[in-house]
Amino acid sequence: MHAPRPAAPAPAPARALSRRGVLTAVGALGLGGLLSACDGDGDKDSDGGNGSSANSSAGGGTWRFKDDRGTTVEADRTPKRLVAFVGAAAALHDLGIECTGVFGPTKLKNGRPDPRAGGIDVDKVTILGNTYPQFNVERYAGLRPDLLIAQMTDPPALWYVPKESAEKIESLAPSVGILTTKSSLTHVIDRFADLAKSLGADLTADPVTSAAKRFKSASADLRRAAGAARAKGRGGLKVMVVSGSADILYVAAPDAFTDLRYYESLGVEFVTPSKTGAGGFWQELSWENADMYEADLILVDDREGNLQPADLKKTKPTWARLPAVRADLTFPWAAEERYSHAGYAPRIEQLAAALGQSEPVTS
Repeated sequence: MHAPRPAAPAPAPARALSRRGVLTAVGALGLGGLLSACDGDGDKDSDGGNGSSANSSAGGGTWRFKDDRGTTVEADRTPKRLVAFVGAAAALHDLGIECTGVFGPTKLKNGRPDPRAGGIDVDKVTILGNTYPQFNVERYAGLRPDLLIAQMTDPPALWYVPKESAEKIESLAPSVGILTTKSSLTHVIDRFADLAKSLGADLTADPVTSAAKRFKSASADLRRAAGAARAKGRGGLKVMVVSGSADILYVAAPDAFTDLRYYESLGVEFVTPSKTGAGGFWQELSWENADMYEADLILVDDREGNLQPADLKKTKPTWARLPAVRADLTFPWAAEERYSHAGYAPRIEQLAAALGQSEPVTS
């Protein structure tokens, strides 16, 4: 991705939960942990990965969880004081687990919750940093964390953990990393469910099972919409996914993003860039070359700080001339949606509706 990609030192194969170093790093501020209860169910896929057999649920004995770096974290009790990247915290919130602290985009400039915060009450959690590379290490230590949780796009780096302070942060509490790119969306959702269950989740809770049913129904709707789109004239509909900045139009490689891979498996036809930059996520085009690919429908990265369709239409002539733009067939894309059924069900519904509203506009 073109957003900051923090790096972290490679972890040891296994780490035990310990607060050694916390009290010496900062005085104990004594912020208590929040109660946990969670869930997250989903269809299992064939991507492999670290199965839940290596993880133990709360309820006595040693707690352990094997993350997507191959690291097994162990403790003599279930972690309670959790600190997480805001997207990971939002996924856990949907499953019933609350985090004491978060880092990453939590509040917008106007003070309202960032969409990546999901259902988190952003006024009740400790925010350690809202933008990269902000991460208040002393405040983090003061929370007396049991566990740090973050997503990963380029293992073993933890998303939004600053490279320059990663070693100190990792010394204060063990961490869990969940890989969220170049994998199956359902697999990533299941990984967060595995983690939540190990932390005390009730996977049969009504909000969780209801969200899973909505996700399944939305997926069926998208499959039908994709089939109808393929049946439309001139070879069906081609969807291009982009992110816009002042100097560059980034075209997403669908295989690099778990959500786009999932939509593709349901029949959505994406524009695939001919080459990509570092990491394989995007092809970078100058605005003079913004018309390199033909697309009938364009999904636009809706994260704060990226140029949105109205601004692009006013300031970028090549954007304004694209057939899908002229036909007003641009729709928002959540590049960093939280990985839960509750998070993605509405997004899938929106994409199905967008396909239904679109017609071929390219020659």
